[in-house]
This record gives sequence, structure tokens and C-alpha cells, in this order.
Amino acid sequence: MPTTTPATATATATARGTTPSAPVRPGRSSGTLLAVIALCTAVTAANIYLAAPLLRLIATDFGTTPEAAGWIASVAQLGYAVGLLLFAPLGDTADRRRLVGGLSAVAGAALVAAALAPGLPALAAAILVSCAATVVPQLLVPLVAERAPAERRARHVAAVVAGLFTGIVAARVVGGLAGQAFGWRAVFWGAAALTVAVGLLTALMLPAETRPRRSGNPLRGIAALPGLFLSSPQLRAACLRQAGLFGSWSALWTSLTLLLTDESGPYRVSLGTAGLFGLFGLVSTAVAPVSGTLVDRFGPRRVVAVAYGASALAVPLFLLGEHMMAALCAGAVLIHAGLMAGQVANQTRALGATERPAVANTAYVVAAFIGGAAASALAGPAFGRWGWAGVCAIAALWVTVGWTGGALAERRVRA
Repeated sequence: MPTTTPATATATATARGTTPSAPVRPGRSSGTLLAVIALCTAVTAANIYLAAPLLRLIATDFGTTPEAAGWIASVAQLGYAVGLLLFAPLGDTADRRRLVGGLSAVAGAALVAAALAPGLPALAAAILVSCAATVVPQLLVPLVAERAPAERRARHVAAVVAGLFTGIVAARVVGGLAGQAFGWRAVFWGAAALTVAVGLLTALMLPAETRPRRSGNPLRGIAALPGLFLSSPQLRAACLRQAGLFGSWSALWTSLTLLLTDESGPYRVSLGTAGLFGLFGLVSTAVAPVSGTLVDRFGPRRVVAVAYGASALAVPLFLLGEHMMAALCAGAVLIHAGLMAGQVANQTRALGATERPAVANTAYVVAAFIGGAAASALAGPAFGRWGWAGVCAIAALWVTVGWTGGALAERRVRA
């Protein structure tokens, strides 16, 4: 991973009131660091979606219905948003090595508590804490962005984002298969071990940083979020656009297991087979580097427009997919391609919108996950009351609101 020059790093650090970290040596070591960061992102991001493919097993174990347990998925996303507010802004000021190591340990302990949970409330509390501590990827993305040359920034961000979505795919595929074979509690035990091991490895490999103690106050970052959001139309557009894309994806993807495993539905497949459907998420990993190259060449706006076109087309395909597997597969490809393209473009835009990339990145990801959590929270009850058509209606609404809100914000940019 190429680094900035010492002079540039010093100037940037001075502007932010910090002491620059030691520059990463170019070559093999920097490439290894980027690979480890991508791996850490994959492992930690998987924790947010760990419960989604296991909902039916969890519900059976606790004597309730899958629809009634569906809110666990939105608790995970809500916990992640809370953690972002508390910890991600510290990426501009605090020692990221200590943060990554400490948060990985907390997440691992909470996942152990989830594996031992005696009921849904205890499981929800443990997942909330584990996901609040699973903000390591959003501490590392600004580091990658600030150390990459401007002409290749989106491609470097795309490498980390690809790791994030690979983790999401693994949570659905591996989690579903392992849950069916060993039970849902074993999945949480395994996730705890991986989270601690990879998190501590990443912390050891990160470059040392010297930051003023007085700057490591999370309340300052939280207090700066509203003003930064309101004062930057580019950041606001990126936030609203990704909230729409992520919300539509969350509504469809977190409810898909309910459709595929519904005993009265058209498919009635096993949990493990439904988990294999998550392999379509590998489209995200393939689209990431292409999206990064396109953003570097054509700018984020055009890529976001293509992303919304793909997502808008995916929704009616998902609707047809209630009875047509081919349409469901095509919709899965498009929704992942649209989400990944939008993620790379919108996050690159957010990181470059202000002189405080970690705080801007926090605002961006919090907005996206609030959109996702709200859509997931509505999708479960919608499926129970109106079936798959209700879930697709929520996805369509989020696409419409996200595009419209982003368009209104972009008017201020052009003005």
C-alpha cells in the first residue's frame, strides 16, 4: 500500500493537530498490511450478519417463530451504528493500534456471551455489544485512504470494502452451513475466536502512531457530526445515497432466508442450502476493484448513478423471484453489484469531502447503517403480514428515498 511522503504526512498531521505516524515502507510490507487489513475487515464485518442465516435455528431453540426473532438482525446493525458513533471518530486522533486490539477483545467476549445466551433478550444484548465493538473496519478505511496516492485512493478503499463484503458473504454461507451442522451456538464460538485472533494480529501490524491524549475524546467526534453533515453537501449526498442502497439491500437480504426456508412457500429448502444462496454476494468482491477504477477515472457521481440503476432493476426481479428462481438469482447479482459500486463511490466521496476523514467516515457509515437497520426492522413484520411482496415494497421505498434525498443534496453541491 503506497504511503504519503513524509512532508505530506507532516503537513496533514499538523492540520489535524496530531503527530504523524511512521510512514509505511513501500513494497511487500505495505501490500501485506493492506491484505491483513482486508482480512480483519472481512472477519469483523461478518459478525454484524452472523445471526441472519441462523434466525430459524435461534427461534426454534428459544421456542418462538422466525418472524418474531427477525428483530435480532436489526439489533446487530443498530449496535454497529452505536459503536461507530462512540469509537470511529477517534480514528482522527487516538492510537488505532490500541483501539483495534481493545475493540477486538471486547467483541470476542460479547460473542462468547451470545453463544451462552439463555434467551432472546440476552442474545440481543450480547449481539448489540459485539457489533458496537465491531467497528474496526471503519477505523482502518480512513487509514488506507490517507496513505494511498490520490489517483489510486478509490482502488485502495475498494480493496478494504471488498474484504468487508466477503465477510458478509461468509457470514451467510459458512454461518448457515456450520449452524446446520453444529448448531447456532457453535457459530458464535467460532466467530469469537476468529475475531480476537485476527484483530490482535492486525493491531500488531499497524504502524505506531503518537496522538495527543486530550484529543482522544469520543464526545468531540460525536459533537462534530451534525455540523459536519449539515455543512458539507457532498458528505450529505453520499450519506443519503448509501442509506438508500444499503436499506434496500438489507430488507431483501436479511429476509431472504425466511422466503427460501418457509415451509409453506415455493422453495422449502434447508438452512444450509439457503446459506449457499449467499455465494451470489461474491459478486461484490468482483465488482469492488472495477468500481474503484471507474471512480478514479470518471468520478463518484456517475458510478453512483449506475449503482442505483442496478438496484432499482433488482427490486422487481426479487419480486418475481418469489416463484421464479432465475429472477431471484438475477436480482441477487444486481443488488450486490449496485450496493458495492455505491459503497466504493459514496465512501470515497465522503472521505474526501472534509479535512476530518474519520469523522466524515463515521457520519457516512452511521447514516448507511441507520438506513439498513430501519429497513431490516420493518422487513420481518412486513414478511409476516404481507409476504415477500411487502419486503420488496420496503426495498423499493428505500431506493426511491435514497435517490431523491441525494439529488436534493447534490443541488447544493452544484450551486
